[in-house]
Order: sequence, then structure tokens, then C-alpha cells
Amino acid sequence: MATTATPPQRKQRRAWRTIRWLLLSILLLLVLIVAVAFLRPLTMLWFATQTRLRFQGIDSDYTHIPFAGNPSVRIHYYSGGSGSPVVLVHGLGGRSEDWANLMPQLVRDHHRVYALDLPGYGRSDWPTNAAYSIPELSAAVEAFLDNRHLARTDLAGWSMGGWLVMRVALDQPQRIRRLVIFDSAGTRFPLTWDTTLFEPDSPTKLAALDDLLMAARAPHVPSFIQRDIFRFVSRHAWVVRRNMDAMLTGADLLDGQLGALKMPMLIVWGKQDHLIPVSAGDEIHHAIPQSEFEVFDGCGHLAPGQCAAQIGPVFKGFLDEPAPIPGQQAEILKKP
Repeated sequence: MATTATPPQRKQRRAWRTIRWLLLSILLLLVLIVAVAFLRPLTMLWFATQTRLRFQGIDSDYTHIPFAGNPSVRIHYYSGGSGSPVVLVHGLGGRSEDWANLMPQLVRDHHRVYALDLPGYGRSDWPTNAAYSIPELSAAVEAFLDNRHLARTDLAGWSMGGWLVMRVALDQPQRIRRLVIFDSAGTRFPLTWDTTLFEPDSPTKLAALDDLLMAARAPHVPSFIQRDIFRFVSRHAWVVRRNMDAMLTGADLLDGQLGALKMPMLIVWGKQDHLIPVSAGDEIHHAIPQSEFEVFDGCGHLAPGQCAAQIGPVFKGFLDEPAPIPGQQAEILKKP
């Protein structure tokens, strides 16, 4: 004769069913995460970075600016913190997440931080009618400053981003309080590397690019990550190619113009930068008498990301220096 379950037994069975469904859901979620991490590791990396930044008070957002004849192009950016503003501009082939190791330091130092994805990069739109030249991209930075109502701000750029922020500072000096460049392009220096490395389509090219960007020999990139990099490059390399072609004309180089920059300026370089040599930073420093020049040993072209612990205090210290007395020549700081 069948027995009828008592209310406590029925309650216990429901609880076990709930636990089983919960465990199964967790297992399926873990399988999904592992699958995405294997198939799209770059997406997972950027998502993890965004999540980390959100916990540090830095949010991801979008706005619209005019660009290259397009009246409204969607731009992705991060922002966080409060206090004096500082805008961060990435380099060729980069994105706003490249600043992830420096942004939290600036937020803790009471700055309002903005890091944008330039048009054609990251999660911003990629208009197909743009040349992605220095004038177009520097105008995009100026439009972003207008969009965020930044009448006066600190401005920092890395690699090609350094070229862009120097162009902005030359065009609109009245709105730039302090200027910072990291391993910057923008002046003439000998190219000792293959420019197509920025469009890696093979393990050999990818390894060569990594060695070019890092201070020491780069570690091996797992094959599943390589596949995702090549997939990403196959879709987006046309922007980098246009950008590189426009820069290589030399028409927009800043040689002979930098002496017009009068705001306080910090120049930061990785001593083992194999992409843009320290000598390029030294020449920029000598062209701008009030500039400070800091060289970090053990750091390559990716210094703002990989050497953020060493660079951050210098960066913050420069931004927090008292304003110079009008007409007074700033001290020149030269480090070998």
C-alpha cells in the first residue's frame, strides 16, 4: 500500500529539487563562460576589465559627436571620479581599456577621469567614409571635450594619442591646463620595423608585434587567443591601415611646431621602447623648454599599462603640482 508523503517530506523534496536546478544552472553558466572564454577571449577580457572598473567607480557610457563629415557618430567612453578633469586618449590599434591600470589611481587622487574610444576603435562607431587622419582624429578629441563641456582640462595621450593631444593643445591651448604624453608619436624618427605588423594575420607577425611593444621578449600567446586576435583584425584592420597610411605621409608631423606649447607638460617614456625610441622623447623635451621628461627602466611601449604602478605616482604628482606663476619659466627636468 502506497504511503502519502507528509508535509515535511514534501517540503524537503521541493527543497532538493530547487537545489538540483540551482546547481544545474550554475553548471550550465560555468560551461557557457568557459565556452565564451575559449571562443571569444578578447571579449571576456574587455568585459572583465569593464567589470573591474565599475567596482572602482568608473562607468562605461556612450555619447555622440560629429566626425569626418558625419553629424552624429557614437563614441564609447569611461568616466569616473570627481575633481579636476583629465582626458585620456589611446593610440593606434588601442582602446579605452588600455588605461585601466591608471584610471583608478587618478580617481583615488580626486580627478574626474574620461577615457574615450576614438572613432574606428573599441566600441565607438567606425564610419567608412573617414580617412582616420591626425586632423580628423584630433578634431574628434576636441568634439568630445565640447560634448562633455570641458572648457579647461588636463589632457594625456599614449603613442598616436600623444600626437593627437599635442595637436589639440596647439589648436586650442586655452582649454588645456596640463599636457601629458606617453611614448608619443608625432615627430620624425627612423622606422626600423614593418608597419604591417599592426595588422597581424599570422603567429609570426603577432609575435613580432608583441616583441616590438614589450620591454622584454613577449610570452607565447595561446593558440585560442591568437585565433580571436586574427578574427578581430580581419574585421577591423582597415581602420588601422587607413590610420597608418595617413600618418606615414608625414604631412601632419609636428616637428618645428612644438615650441608653441606653453602649458606645463610631462613626457613619459619606457626606456626599452622598441617602437618609438627614447631619443624621440628627448627631442620633444628639448623642443618644449618647460617640459619634464621621465624615463622608466624596465618598461617598453606599453608602459602606461604594464608599468602603471611606477608611472601612476609621477603622473598624479605632475597633475597635482601648483599652477606656475605667469611668466615664470618652469624647471626643466631631464632624466637619462
